[in-house]
Amino acid sequence: MRLGIVGAGMIVEDLLSFIGDIPSIQLEGISSKASHKEKMVLFKDRYGVKQTFFDYNQMLLSSEVDTIYVGLPNHLHYSYAKKALLSGKHVICEKPFTSNLSEFLEIKKIALDKKLILVEAISNQYLNNFLSLKRILPRLGEIKIVECNFSQYSSRYSAFKRGETPPVFNPEMSGGALMDINLYNIHLVVGLFGPPKHVIYLANIERNIDTSGILLLDYVDFKCVCIGSKDSTGPSLINIQGNDGYIRASSSSNVIDSFDFVANKQESIRIDQKRHSHRMFDEFVEFNRMIEENDLGEAARMLEHSENVMKVIEQAKKSANLVFGSDQ
Repeated sequence: MRLGIVGAGMIVEDLLSFIGDIPSIQLEGISSKASHKEKMVLFKDRYGVKQTFFDYNQMLLSSEVDTIYVGLPNHLHYSYAKKALLSGKHVICEKPFTSNLSEFLEIKKIALDKKLILVEAISNQYLNNFLSLKRILPRLGEIKIVECNFSQYSSRYSAFKRGETPPVFNPEMSGGALMDINLYNIHLVVGLFGPPKHVIYLANIERNIDTSGILLLDYVDFKCVCIGSKDSTGPSLINIQGNDGYIRASSSSNVIDSFDFVANKQESIRIDQKRHSHRMFDEFVEFNRMIEENDLGEAARMLEHSENVMKVIEQAKKSANLVFGSDQ
C-alpha cells in the first residue's frame, strides 16, 4: 500500500505512532491546510512521510499514492472519500463512514463501479480478540442479553458547557455521542449478530446534540443495550449472556483488551490473543492485504457490514429526532 494521509489531528498522530510496524505500508504523502505546516513538517521528519501537500488535489494527482486515508472531522468524510475514489484511489475512511446513509450509498456505488477498495477504519472488527470472541460465541447457547457501555468524559465537554461548540459536540459537523463513542458499540454488536429488528435511541440532548444516550436494539430473540457517553464517565464493559454461559470484557468496545468466557457452573477462562499493543494495528494489516491482493470480495463484505451500521444510525437519529447539518 502506498498511502496518502489527509488530516493532521489526533487520529492521524495515532496512526503514525504504529504504522511503521507494518513495513509494507509506504507513507508517500500527507495533506492538510497551510496552518498545520509545522505539524506536517514534524510528521514528515519523525515518521518518514515522503511528501507534504497543502492542496489535497495535488496529492490525488500523485502517481506515488494508491490509497487515501481520510482522518478528518466526521462531516468531511464523504466529500474527501468521494473525491479520492473519483481520482482512482483506494480509500480507508475513518469512522463514522459518512454523516448519513445516502452519502454512504453514493460512495459505495462509486467504489464498486470503479472496482476500488473502500473500507471504514473501525478497529474492533479486525481485532484478534474480537475474532476470538466471535468464534467462542456459539458456546453461549441461545443469546438472551447483550450489554455494551463505552462512557468517557470528553475533555471538550467543559468547553461545550461554557457555551463553545467544539466539533465533537457540533451537529453541523456530525458530532455527538452516537456518531463518536457509541458507534464502536454498534459495530461490535452488528459485527456479531447482524442488523437488529428494531432500534430506539434514548438520548440526553443539549443544544441539539446528544452528549450521551442509551441505544436499545431488539433482535426479537434477545435484547441489547448500547450505552455511549461523552458527558460522564463509567466502567467500560461488554457483557453477552446466553443460556449456556456468558462472555464479559472489562474494556471498551474499541479495544477489547481481553475477555472472560464462563460456561454455566464452570471456572472463568481469560482470553487475550492480541497481536499488537495498538488497537488500530490489526485493521491496517488487513487493509494492506486487501489492497495488495485486490480483494474486492472482502471489501464488499465489509461495506455490507458498514451499511448495516449506517442503517442503525439512521434509525437511532430518527428515534431521537437528531438532525445533523448534512441531513437537512
